Amino acid sequence: MTDAAGMKVSSDRFLGGRLQLAQPAEGYRAAIDPVLLAAAVPAAPGDSALDLGCGIGTAGLCLARRVEGVRVTGIDLQGMLIDLARRNARDNHLADRVAFACGDVRDEHHRGFDHVLANPPYLERARASVSPNPIKAMANVEGDARLADWVVAAIRAVRPGGTVTFIHRADRGPELRRLMAEGLGHLRQCDLLPRAGAAPKRIILQGVKGAAAETVATTTLILHEPDGRFTAAADSILRDAAPLRLAPQPLDPVAA
Repeated sequence: MTDAAGMKVSSDRFLGGRLQLAQPAEGYRAAIDPVLLAAAVPAAPGDSALDLGCGIGTAGLCLARRVEGVRVTGIDLQGMLIDLARRNARDNHLADRVAFACGDVRDEHHRGFDHVLANPPYLERARASVSPNPIKAMANVEGDARLADWVVAAIRAVRPGGTVTFIHRADRGPELRRLMAEGLGHLRQCDLLPRAGAAPKRIILQGVKGAAAETVATTTLILHEPDGRFTAAADSILRDAAPLRLAPQPLDPVAA
């Protein structure tokens, strides 16, 4: 099928059919990364969340579906994806709590959110082979906003005591931890292992604004069994909308 702009789109099920999302049929397509990202956000009913670089809205809509009453704002540079995100919010009866708008992650008027989540482009432009598909290129390769800009924007947008959660490539984990530690404490990391005994390809990293602790508490999630099926732990998150629980950190007072 096609959207109003004539772009070919598919309709795909997420969270075991709890969401039905329209997305481009070609180029970058949302898979499990935004679902895992949303599952790690410790939102409660009534909280507000900002999804930076929201694309078609997968992460924000997964969060809104999992946590009743949470309010989500999503921003993205690509207008055609924002159109799909708005359509997805309407079609899944979440438009009363989820709103999407075109915008740059570096815009400074985004402030005061309880949670900020981001699934930024994973590849540095100088080291990447850029896809000729513009949607895929912008999703996979950093543009004018580098990883440091994404982290600064997230920290600025969250309130003191709120959380910032990123998903990224494991090989950029040290860079991401260094950047997040400049404004966040209580860092917690989840290594996402393709299978038992394998090295992680993705990590989820979360911090609390104003918290002082500099240590990183780490846990792991094994995604696949040897036969390729999702593990029970991964399946409960991806299909049953269970939260992804990160390692606990002892809390200290958060600076206002």
